[in-house]
Amino acid sequence: MNERDTLLPEVMFLRALSLERKRAERSRKLFVLMLLEPVQPMSNGNGHNAFSKTVSAISSSIRETDIAGWYKERAALGVIFAELGTADKTSILTALRAKVTAALQSSLRAEDLSHVRISFHCFPDEWNDHDTGLPPTTTLYPDLAQRDEARKVSYGIKQAIDALGSSMALIILSPIFLAIAVAIKLSSPGPILFRQKRIGQYGVPFTCLKFRSMHAVNDSQIHKEYVTRFIAGSVDAGVSDTDDKVVYKLTADPRVTRVGRLLRKTSLDELPQLLNVLLGEMSLVGPRPPIPYELEAYDIWHRRRLLEVKPGITGLWQVNGRSRLRFDDMVRLDLKYAQAWSLGLDLKILLRTPRAVFSGDGAH
Repeated sequence: MNERDTLLPEVMFLRALSLERKRAERSRKLFVLMLLEPVQPMSNGNGHNAFSKTVSAISSSIRETDIAGWYKERAALGVIFAELGTADKTSILTALRAKVTAALQSSLRAEDLSHVRISFHCFPDEWNDHDTGLPPTTTLYPDLAQRDEARKVSYGIKQAIDALGSSMALIILSPIFLAIAVAIKLSSPGPILFRQKRIGQYGVPFTCLKFRSMHAVNDSQIHKEYVTRFIAGSVDAGVSDTDDKVVYKLTADPRVTRVGRLLRKTSLDELPQLLNVLLGEMSLVGPRPPIPYELEAYDIWHRRRLLEVKPGITGLWQVNGRSRLRFDDMVRLDLKYAQAWSLGLDLKILLRTPRAVFSGDGAH
């Protein structure tokens, strides 16, 4: 049997990659995706035969538990190496590269070997650079790229709605913007707008805008310590000072001004994010964008909320209890939204948002 016939077809291989990624999110065990593809047609007009030898060499050098298949049908060979032990990432990659290179050298001529490109991609991938985003992500998440392509027209409509909706809201709400600006200026010294670095889709950073609800000079350490424990699930629920219901939020933050408490309670502090929507950095509906130090506290599976869809001003979390939910439950709602997304779902969330805002349910 031809070795090519033993490889998983592209659809099945990408499905296996998605499942392995989700298992690794929970187990926290490293796996490696190796991609092998010709840089250009092989020499002497014998490209087909040379690549067949490549496939044969790879198939004979991997374990039975490794998964080999077409990452791109007949164009890029992929191998998923799982259960790699407890060695560090560098040692694992060095050993895999040496093993694969040796197998290819035994089957290919040096001239043909130079035309083969090999790349290794580790999961969990690195999320430490909050300045440049996460360009490697698309390699490990080809299923998301395929899904986005299938939703291309719908996403285009969503972007048009975001642009039109945010521009109209900015015009209609301009008197409220002015009133809030005056109240902030009269209540405490400092700028009207609060600018904060947030992490958007695929880890791309942007400057998130809010009406300032805190004193201009403050220490963010109190929030950093609280949110780190909240994400880890080690925070005891507090009690709202208005309805005696459980909330998972700082209920007595000394940094917040009197005007700021009202703005937060009514979510009016978030209105300037309409500018972020207009700039394409956010959407009207989507997960809330985290602060970099929040991202550092994320478990591996939490990260998917930043990969699935663009962050938004409102979402399932905001209309389903907000701060009354634990962090894991919030992430599950975000993932549920991404999986079930449709223009109709966005409309339902937008229509439910005013009621959630005016009721103040879960806001603090």
